[in-house]
Amino acid sequence: MTVPVLLFALGLVLLIKGGDWFVDGSTGIAHRFHLPELLIGATVVSIGTTLPEVMVSATSALSGHGEIAYGNAIGSIICNTALIAALTIAIRPAPVNRASLALPVSFFFASAGYYIYNAYAFQSFSRTSGIVLLGVFLLYMILTTYRALHLPKVLEEDDGREGGGSMGRDILLLVVGAVLIAWGANLLVDNGTLIAQALGVPESVIALTFVALGTSLPELVTAVTALAKGHGALSLGNIVGANLFNLVLVSGVSITLSPFVVPAGKLFMGRPASLVVDIPVMLAVMALMTLPALIRGKLSRWQGVTLLAIYAGFCAFQFFL
Repeated sequence: MTVPVLLFALGLVLLIKGGDWFVDGSTGIAHRFHLPELLIGATVVSIGTTLPEVMVSATSALSGHGEIAYGNAIGSIICNTALIAALTIAIRPAPVNRASLALPVSFFFASAGYYIYNAYAFQSFSRTSGIVLLGVFLLYMILTTYRALHLPKVLEEDDGREGGGSMGRDILLLVVGAVLIAWGANLLVDNGTLIAQALGVPESVIALTFVALGTSLPELVTAVTALAKGHGALSLGNIVGANLFNLVLVSGVSITLSPFVVPAGKLFMGRPASLVVDIPVMLAVMALMTLPALIRGKLSRWQGVTLLAIYAGFCAFQFFL
């Protein structure tokens, strides 16, 4: 029991320090090239913080546990939005750059439409659908890179500062931070599970908490670190980008490696709960977070409070119904 506790603590330290370096490196690059922090958060930062979901889901799919890959992607989107983003919004609402937010949000809902079509029409995902999702990921990265290279000055969100230190230092902080975040998340999930088992916590509770929340820890650490450093736009961009990547990258890789069917182990009103509850909640929380921000150009505290209430209700449903 002592070793898992020590490794659990080490994982927490690695996550915190990795998040600190990751934010420093990404914001340094954003300032150096005069790019909006929301844009950096929706691309580079999001890929780094989505690595644990990619690893967990790909491994699960290859080992024949498609339900874990399916639930991990949708569950992470709900957790990212209704818990992590909700906390940062409730604590410190921030203005957003609507032009930078529009692209990842549009791609998310377009990808969600294709994902939902497969889930409801066929209740399964073929290798072709996985390849299509990966194609969407590549298209998004190409368009985002093009926009970044041709970004008009009017979209700048920085305050005129250049990134501190050298370009090499910023890149090193970004890479090392991402590695520490992924390593720390794995240590927390693996050893947290061992601790829970030793304390007699049911397996279903372990899966819901340590797997779903554990793979979202990088987003949480990055969001909190960015918020503490005054980079609210980076935090929001990271969440939106990570949610998109959960659909097109995490799910795309998992489905391409090993196609799977929609889980039907838990029913609600005679239908799979994933179709009746999980997917609708995923769409609802993303709409609640992003659409008002696109219309008004800022986030409000009521959004964070409402999202937290939805997440509490979602967790209650998973546990008690």
